[in-house]
Amino acid sequence: MDRDRSNDYRRLSLWLDTCGDDLVPRAALAGDRDVDVAVVGAGYTGLWTAYYLVVADPGLRVAVVEREVAGFGASGRNGGWCSALFAAGREAVARRAGRDAALALQRAMIDTVGEVGRVAAAERIDADYAKGGTLQLATGPAQVDRIRAAVAADRAGGLSEADSRWLDAAEAAGRLGAVGVLGAAYTPHCARVQPARLVRGLARAVAARGVAVYERSPVVAVQARRDRRAAEVRTPGGRLRAEVVVRGTEAYTTQLPRLRRALLPVYSLMIATEPLPPAFWDAVGWRGRETVTDGRHLLVYAQRTAEDRIAFGGRGAPYHWGSAIRPDYDRDTRVFTALTAALHALLPGTWDAAITHRWGGPLGVPRDWHPSVGLDRATGLAWAGGYVGDGVGTSNLAGRTLADLILRRDTELTRLPWVGHRSPPWEPEPARWLGANALRWLAASADAVESRTGRPARRAALLTHFVPGG
Repeated sequence: MDRDRSNDYRRLSLWLDTCGDDLVPRAALAGDRDVDVAVVGAGYTGLWTAYYLVVADPGLRVAVVEREVAGFGASGRNGGWCSALFAAGREAVARRAGRDAALALQRAMIDTVGEVGRVAAAERIDADYAKGGTLQLATGPAQVDRIRAAVAADRAGGLSEADSRWLDAAEAAGRLGAVGVLGAAYTPHCARVQPARLVRGLARAVAARGVAVYERSPVVAVQARRDRRAAEVRTPGGRLRAEVVVRGTEAYTTQLPRLRRALLPVYSLMIATEPLPPAFWDAVGWRGRETVTDGRHLLVYAQRTAEDRIAFGGRGAPYHWGSAIRPDYDRDTRVFTALTAALHALLPGTWDAAITHRWGGPLGVPRDWHPSVGLDRATGLAWAGGYVGDGVGTSNLAGRTLADLILRRDTELTRLPWVGHRSPPWEPEPARWLGANALRWLAASADAVESRTGRPARRAALLTHFVPGG
């Protein structure tokens, strides 16, 4: 039965299908156990936290509980961008915490890209890590203005030309021969990864260091510490009692008691081509293996994989009433068709390539678009998340920060401005459903207007107004 279940996990994404693991679940929690730290969720956040805790103190008793298997959620299905992007945006952070604090957070995110590569090498995790940076292509006049303004904002915010610069059309074409590109922004602060190999490798690394990883152990309740009693994590098979419980559940947070409105589960979907022949790559370049996006409002993102496939994703799937998360939401024919059309328009040489994989999954969006990390010492409850799709890198910073907080270390990381941040809850239904899907429609319609006219869409200003972190 478990082996049959592993085949179901393999179908969740290209990454899980090609990660090299058999994906047979580890043993579930059976009985009650006392530990120092209990972690809910065997994705990046939970596993990075466990990793840095036991590296710092090998004597710590750390246990991780996971409803399915390590990497089941966004950690095994994302676009494979280990980037320095922080979802709230530097200007939004500066408005709340000041320019110096915002720049310190940005620098920490930049360092994080290299840290992920360092650990992968040290732990012999073959995650196809390739630090080629990111190209943001401008494929229309409105996008040129918007992307050049973003580069200027980077400079005003304290970043140098080495961190972010504008490439003219010829320079951009020299990196990627895509159709209709008028220029691009380039940053070196991003690495392509095979996300499932990374998360599965992390699970093996923490288990080798003595962390107990329990799979197929859904959490039914988390109990805060009170009356001198330990905090608890309850599963059908048993309980973990701990001084600290870490919640690293991202979009699935909405399925925990009393947390339905904490995050908005937004679906992002992807497609992948078959491995493409050398003649295709000779024609388009992409030798630097940069991650790629463009300047549209409804996000798309891509990478050239280690197998020479193109993995291409984007937003556009609807938000589902009541923050529902269901397996059939991972697949939306309309979105897959739109993604395929967008890929063919950008790189016409892919017209004849077979699409071998189609998949998706939810990511977590806070009401103010501001990721957060923190520990309430009084309750023994710690958390990190709300990455808005930029979690491959941000989760590593979260894991290091949580480890410092739990170990009572006063460090540069624990003083960063996202520590202790509390986002407001999302509105109750029907306002949540109406607002989320209206924003999706607004982004798509603004892109249509700009594609047709070549001018910035006035309605796009509403996106900035209603997306606080933008």
